[in-house]
Amino acid sequence: MRTIAASEEELLTASEFARRMNIKESTVRAWLLSRKICKIKVGRRLVRIPAREVDRILREGLIPAREERR
Repeated sequence: MRTIAASEEELLTASEFARRMNIKESTVRAWLLSRKICKIKVGRRLVRIPAREVDRILREGLIPAREERR
């Protein structure tokens, strides 16, 4: 497994994250406030979300389909 340096990692704005997840930006901001997703502070109020958070959210939220009954 290769470790990605912070300078190489793709960082997303809240609106970019929302578009990738197909959710509202207000939901992303609520997740940021409740610390459900990681953020990187770029300025006093400016934050960015690592792109790897999209994969983590999708992976953790995956619910496998039921097997067919016989």
